[in-house]
Amino acid sequence: MDVGFLFDLRNPEEWKRPWADHYARTLEFCEEADQRGAGGLWFTEHHLFEDGYLPQPLTFAAAAAARTRQVRIGTSVLLPALRKPAQLAEEAAIVDLISGGRLELGLGAGYRVPEYALFDTDFKQRFTRTEESIREVMRLWEEKGITPAPLQDPVPIWGGFYGPRGARIAGRLGIGLLHISHDKFEHYRAGLVEGGHDPAIARVSDLLPIILADDPDAAWPRVAPYLAHQMNSYRQASVEGTGQPKPPLIHPDEFRDRTSNAPWGALRILTPEDAATEIKEMTKGLPVKHLIFWASIAGMPDDLVARNIELVSEKLPPLLRS
Repeated sequence: MDVGFLFDLRNPEEWKRPWADHYARTLEFCEEADQRGAGGLWFTEHHLFEDGYLPQPLTFAAAAAARTRQVRIGTSVLLPALRKPAQLAEEAAIVDLISGGRLELGLGAGYRVPEYALFDTDFKQRFTRTEESIREVMRLWEEKGITPAPLQDPVPIWGGFYGPRGARIAGRLGIGLLHISHDKFEHYRAGLVEGGHDPAIARVSDLLPIILADDPDAAWPRVAPYLAHQMNSYRQASVEGTGQPKPPLIHPDEFRDRTSNAPWGALRILTPEDAATEIKEMTKGLPVKHLIFWASIAGMPDDLVARNIELVSEKLPPLLRS
């Protein structure tokens, strides 16, 4: 299994950089991760976030692909139900070509009503539309229904699903599951059998709520304000358009007590040694392909981002192999 980084390009008002500078600095971090031997750069999708959460991951993936040479280029995740399948097939194929065949296409159903409204798409049908879209993209590539075709044949596709229903969908489609869970793996494997696929092709990956630091205790008070912003934005956004009341805001001071389940459970700041121990236990017995780590929490300080990238890319892999 390799290690990689997720970039969401958040740029909160409190710490805001000029947008062009922010995108340029992120591309520099992508180059650094590639040079240090990381296995993947992953880009995610959301719409209508005040902090500019990345809305078009394939666009940024193309830029990262052009600036790197070895690292895999992935989405974790892109929302196919918000696009025409032919559009997605074409755009993803171009990223695969620019990268020289390094694309990993992670797809999911999403969870936000306003995003589906923005694209005039039925939120209640998101799982059905997602499965249909994935099937159509695969068909277009297999039958050369778009040009040019991607370099890889096939492009690795991943289902970013966290529930039993989604795990079974990923299995039926014969794609990877972007979720590391022993419980959900059984649903995924059942879906593979249901879809007529050999269970031996099963593969899983996931975003781990972990960043690495030399001194986690010293890093925590610096990361806490950014983590509070990230968690509050997710929590507030998750209820938009549902009629449900907004949850109370989390204050950074709440992270001082890290013995409780929440909000501490949203992130682990660990040394490479402690992370390796936890990851080995979590992944035991599962066919893990990619481990994905946060590159940055909501635009946290550059020195923490750079050290996180260095530790994950260079210090963690030997510990995982030992």
